[in-house]
Formats: sequence, structure tokens, C-alpha cells
Amino acid sequence: MKLNNTLYIIILFIVQISFGQAPVAKEIQGQIFEQSTVVDGVNIINNNTQVTAVSDVNGMFSIVVKEGDVLVFSSVNLEPLKRRISSEDLASNSITIKMAAKEIELKEVIVNENAHITAENLGIIPHGQKKYTPAERKVYTATSTSVDKVLNAISGRTKMLKKEVNIEKKEVLFRKMEYLFEEKYYTDRLKIPLEHIKGFQLYCVDSPEFAVSLNSKNKTMSMFLITGLAQEYLKIIEHEK
Repeated sequence: MKLNNTLYIIILFIVQISFGQAPVAKEIQGQIFEQSTVVDGVNIINNNTQVTAVSDVNGMFSIVVKEGDVLVFSSVNLEPLKRRISSEDLASNSITIKMAAKEIELKEVIVNENAHITAENLGIIPHGQKKYTPAERKVYTATSTSVDKVLNAISGRTKMLKKEVNIEKKEVLFRKMEYLFEEKYYTDRLKIPLEHIKGFQLYCVDSPEFAVSLNSKNKTMSMFLITGLAQEYLKIIEHEK
């Protein structure tokens, strides 16, 4: 009888220790960034318990976890991310998540299915001859002879034509922006008011660095630069109020 009591006490002691070592679940806070910008609308799921959450306009979220749980973060424009919860995370009651923008190759817009048929192939112009846009062609014509150069410089026509070339290039960049970023991206992600989107796009194409990123089809760099340009533009329209 005494042996049975001793065995019972030992088993009870082992059970208590086991329960004492079980991970304790608790609610923690978190904030999500992409570069230095807070990100809203990110889906968070606890891979162990299937509990979910979504980040708010300040990038904040809260979710119940325990040590060892794996959180999965996902969003349309961001690379998926996994984070294992540590004892330090539980002790601090908060975590900071840094996500990265997806590298998406810009799609080519085909405007001519017979692109292989060119003026060179048809023998209209020699192979290798420089091709000019309509605005560039006007500048070339206006400055092709010394007499024309003098007359057009006096009249200011050359300056006006060069301005047309710059406008033409900006129009191309403007169309690329419209293709690359949807209206919702400006209002929801960059916080640009709807009535200011066109003005902001014009502000962006004036940036040489942003123009290079668009022309090189580097969407990651474009998204990085447009975030900074948005912050600048918001300050400008705020001062204009």
C-alpha cells in the first residue's frame, strides 16, 4: 500500500512538471514595414494554429502565439515572409517585420505585330541610320545647316523644338507609369489623394532617377523611389492648403 502511494505521488509530480513546461500562448503586437514605409493589408497567419490577422493603415497587427509558432506574412506586391516566434518575442510582447517588394518584370506592350517589317528591310532608309522621333526630327531639320542654325536660334524655334522633345519623352514615361501602377496603389499605398494623382505622376517623371528606373524596367527601384517622391509631394500639397 505504501509503495502504491509513493508511485502515485511520483506520477503526479511528473504530470505537473510536464504541464508546467508546456508553451504558454499570449497575444503580441507587431508592425510591418517595406523599406521605411508601413504596410497595410498584409495577411498574417499562424501556421501552427491557423489563427489569422491583417495589418491596419499603420502597419500594426495583433495575434495570439506561443514560442515556436511560425507566422506567415503575405501581400500582393510583397515577397512572402515566415517568422518563428522566440522567447524574446514573447518577453517583449512585440515584433517588427521587414518585408521586401516583389521584383516584377514589366510586361512589354506590343503595338505592332509586324515589327519585323521596317523601313530598313524595305530599303527605304540605309541600315544603321539613326532613327528620330517626330519631335527629334524637327530639331534635326531646324539645326541641319549653319544658316538654319542662325535663323532658328534668333527666332527661338530651336529652343521650342527641343522643349517638344522633352515633352515627348515625359509623355512616354507618363504612359509607363499609368501602365505600371494602378489608381488604388496611389490612394491606398502612397496615400496620394485621388484628385492629385495626375499631378503626382507629372512630379515623378521630372525625377531623373525615377525616369531611369522606368526606362530600365526596374520595378523594385521604381517602387522604392516613388515612395520617397510621394512623401515629398504630400508635403508640397499640404503647404499649398
